[in-house]
Amino acid sequence: MEETGNDETTDGTALSEGTEKTISSASATETYSSTTAINNDSGHHNYTEPEILYTHLMIDIEAFGKKADSPVVSIGAVFFDPSTGNTGSEFYKVISLESAMASGGVPDASTIIFWLKASPEARSELVMDDAIPLDDALLQLNEFIGENAANGPDSVQVWGNGATYDNVLLEASYDRTGIPCPWKFWNNRDVRTIVELGKAVGCEPRYEIPFEGEPHKAISDALHQVKYVSAIWQRLTEH
Repeated sequence: MEETGNDETTDGTALSEGTEKTISSASATETYSSTTAINNDSGHHNYTEPEILYTHLMIDIEAFGKKADSPVVSIGAVFFDPSTGNTGSEFYKVISLESAMASGGVPDASTIIFWLKASPEARSELVMDDAIPLDDALLQLNEFIGENAANGPDSVQVWGNGATYDNVLLEASYDRTGIPCPWKFWNNRDVRTIVELGKAVGCEPRYEIPFEGEPHKAISDALHQVKYVSAIWQRLTEH
């Protein structure tokens, strides 16, 4: 894997893949937060200015199934730099189950049972009054990526927790709705693969770093994955 660089440049300057881009104004997307730096020891966010754009994007979804045609019911995403642990803009949307199924999503019984056994807090996230249609969520995700990727959507590296899950289910949702997927298939990245590489060098931070937020809430899971992926990345690339 390539180590992400840490060089900054002002808006309007061409960047190579893996570099950061500093901008002077905030994005118009309503579902993001200010750039933050993660302290991997404490897990706290240290807010920094000005806003920096990144090429790595961590995505986590919640769905009613494990197959490609499963209905996606929430999407969490956060831009980050694995070489530093810094994070950028965040995205979180809850999707109505009805719209996800109307577009061809097929739930499975085992996952329905899983959600019935989940905590009330986790279940409540899936039945929010402000849940939006699937196509709206995908279009807003496209806009979010377009506005916040340092080198544009074509170079954004999209991480999911499992080679056959988050990215695959999202790409299938794009296909079913006829909305173009904003990233290239060769830029898919797998959290579980880097976790295995970390184990090979004695680095297993996933359960050592405190979890913040609600488990099985997509944005909380995505932020936690950023923390331990970054810790492993830094161990693998240290000199």
